[in-house]
Amino acid sequence: MSVYTKTVERIDYTFKNFDNIYLSFSGGKDSGVMLNLVVEYMRSNNITKKIGLFHIDYEAQYQMTTDYVDKVFSENKDLFDYYRVCLPIAAQCCTSMSQSYWLPWERDKKDLWVRDLPVNSINESNHEFDFYHEGMWDYEFMEKFSEWYDKRSNGKTACFVGIRTQESFNRWRAIHSDKNYKKFKGKRWTKEISKDIYNVYPIFDWITEDVWVANSKFEWSYNELYDVFYQAGLTIHQMRVASPFNDSASESLKLYKVIDPKNWGKMIGRVNGVNFTGLYGGTTAMGWRSLNLPKNHTWKSYMEFLLETLPKEAQDNYKKKLNTSIDFWKNRGGCLSKELISKLKGLGIKIEVIEKTNYNTTKKPVRMDYLDDIDIKEFKEIPTYKRMCICIMKNDHLCKTMGFSLTKTETQKRKNAESKYKNLNK
Repeated sequence: MSVYTKTVERIDYTFKNFDNIYLSFSGGKDSGVMLNLVVEYMRSNNITKKIGLFHIDYEAQYQMTTDYVDKVFSENKDLFDYYRVCLPIAAQCCTSMSQSYWLPWERDKKDLWVRDLPVNSINESNHEFDFYHEGMWDYEFMEKFSEWYDKRSNGKTACFVGIRTQESFNRWRAIHSDKNYKKFKGKRWTKEISKDIYNVYPIFDWITEDVWVANSKFEWSYNELYDVFYQAGLTIHQMRVASPFNDSASESLKLYKVIDPKNWGKMIGRVNGVNFTGLYGGTTAMGWRSLNLPKNHTWKSYMEFLLETLPKEAQDNYKKKLNTSIDFWKNRGGCLSKELISKLKGLGIKIEVIEKTNYNTTKKPVRMDYLDDIDIKEFKEIPTYKRMCICIMKNDHLCKTMGFSLTKTETQKRKNAESKYKNLNK
């Protein structure tokens, strides 16, 4: 059975088992094919009850992406209730050395906006979100939106999300991990967000080639920015439509200058460090590639030097992440494969292998001290001061290069801020 056939079955199951449905749409290739699949299903089954179409507009993006979103919204008014969100919610920023986020549509910087508010957008002058406050993180807004959407009517709520496990380990884990996520009636392509609210991932088992085969075979519309990417020499696996200032887009930020010079000129003045990242993203200047150690430095001393060049808030953030990681590897241990454990022993590196783990994995926890550097292909799996140097050089404030996601403390801070702003509103 093809992945297309299985996907249609999953969409059918969702419509038959959930009362409230909406689709999360970014304007990229995966959410685009997800949208086309849902539109095709609804029209072929004469479904007239509208579902939601949720889109966060980050202000700074390719004009072709804006055009594509406009087209989608105009062509399917009979199927969707539209939620085009243009609010100053925090988005990841990896172009600035001192700023870990930026706020699109920020009121005080209206004269610097890359473009005007879209027609019929949900913005600060007309929104009805009781959970919203300026500066809340985008991922938190997405979660709260699902709860808000669920409260509008009774029953179970599903959000179609167009992600594929091929893209990243975190996406693979969202589908395959039984430990961290509750599924809807055992369906592995679902994930509980809150009580009776689920994300559903119908195209989780597609690969990049499947997306473009489907677009061609069914003559679906898509973001034509991908055609320009192809003409610019990118492979289908390198093409990404993302917020231009986050870590996944910074290497291709320089393409804006050629593809969308009008918006590029405005983006330079919008967020700190954009022009530098546009020039040097993907080079050693940004720490992406082979990073050379300065003379008379160890990686540890070079890291300490880099930290001293940062503003205190950014410096403290990196130090906290580093201390957490050092403590984790020293006391709990990171899970490594038998082959990598054998390789470390062969290199004479002092490690302690723990035979049992609560994780659902064949790998074994390994306790060890931080290394200065290690020259093996599994470099990204081993704790080294060089990796922390790369985080700093990449302006990777979340330290994803070190394997970090948001900490409990960071999550709690945002919850506290949300509670504070709610009280102020009252």
